[in-house]
This record gives sequence, structure tokens and C-alpha cells, in this order.
Amino acid sequence: MKITYLGHATFLLESGSTTILIDPFDANVGYPIPKVSATAVLVSHEHADHNNLGMASGHPKVIRGLADGQWRTVKESVDGVAIASVPTFHDASQGKERGRNTVFVIDAEGLRVVHLGDLGHPLDDAAVAAIGRPDVLMVPIGGHYTIDAKQAHDVVSRLRPGIVIPMHYKTEVSAGLPIGGVDSFLAASRGSKQAGHAVTVERSATPKATEVWVMSWR
Repeated sequence: MKITYLGHATFLLESGSTTILIDPFDANVGYPIPKVSATAVLVSHEHADHNNLGMASGHPKVIRGLADGQWRTVKESVDGVAIASVPTFHDASQGKERGRNTVFVIDAEGLRVVHLGDLGHPLDDAAVAAIGRPDVLMVPIGGHYTIDAKQAHDVVSRLRPGIVIPMHYKTEVSAGLPIGGVDSFLAASRGSKQAGHAVTVERSATPKATEVWVMSWR
């Protein structure tokens, strides 16, 4: 599976001829908006920095985690890529501050990729069981709107992924956002590497112990 990081919480997954765009950002985030060809677009929640469908060209299938503010139960297959949802909240007050959030669990090529969206609280046992053990975990770390670096490490320790890709943190492009950068998360990591703009992950080559891969948005 090829994984491309486009910035903020936006990723493009490619499995064969199937392309899955996750949480496309809008212009207010600060990153240049690419034009992406996608088979499907996943939207974890209906905030503008996660639901810009205009980023995707053509007529992709749109899979929303929420409908009218309520969780949808997602269990779909898009050209051989299985997509499921796990209900969570955008804050630590059961959605009273920022509403609900969806975790997407994506299975393809023998890999399990988990995108936590704008998770705003620790995961309970039910969510951990529903998510399973990810080969790749995309976790928000910037705080303020989501869990922060310390909370993100706690989530990582519970899910025990092979690869952790931090997201939703401040960069030179999004300097105006009230979120933290990546350094505090990396400082508490046992080790990390710069993985570039796009990576190819194979099931047989996923790490046995958790590794942090910092991806570049360009």
C-alpha cells in the first residue's frame, strides 16, 4: 500500500487501482490544496478542515462518519478495500464542546491502517477492541482541538501499532493554528525517522516494535 501525506490530517492511500482520500482540508488550514484523483473520500467529521470534498476530482464515493451530527455505522468495501468506523468524540466531554468524531479502520493488502480523525480523548476498552492492532496508525498530536502529544503516546501504547504517523500538528504552513508542533511528541518517542512525502508499506515488512515515521506534506 502506498501512503501519501498531503498535510494536516489528510492522507491518500493507494491499493492497486483503488485510491482512498481521508479528511481533505480546506484553504483556511494554510496548505496548498492539491487536486487528487480518488475512488472514495472518507470524512471523519464535518469540520471544514476535514471535509473539503472539492480536493477530489471526478465522482468519488463519499463515506461520512457522521450524519446530522450522529455516528454512522460504516462497514463497506470499495474495490477490495474494507472500511469500518469506530465512534469516538472530538473532545473529552462526550462531544459537548466539539461534537463527535469517527475513527476509520481500513483493511487492504493484508494491512490494517487506522486514522483517528480528530480524536479528543483517551480510548476506552471497547474502542481499543473495535480498532484492533493497526499496522499503521495516523494519530493527532497537536492538542487544543485534539489529544496532545502525551495523550497521543498513551493511545499508541494501548493500540501497539507497527508504524505511527503523527498528524494534525503545527508546521511552518499552519503557524497560525493554536496547536503544538511535532517536537514534543518526538521527544517522548523511543526513536523516529523522516519518511518523506510518500511511503510504500508491505505487510511482511512492518516493524515488530512501534516506529514513528514523520511524513512531509510535500
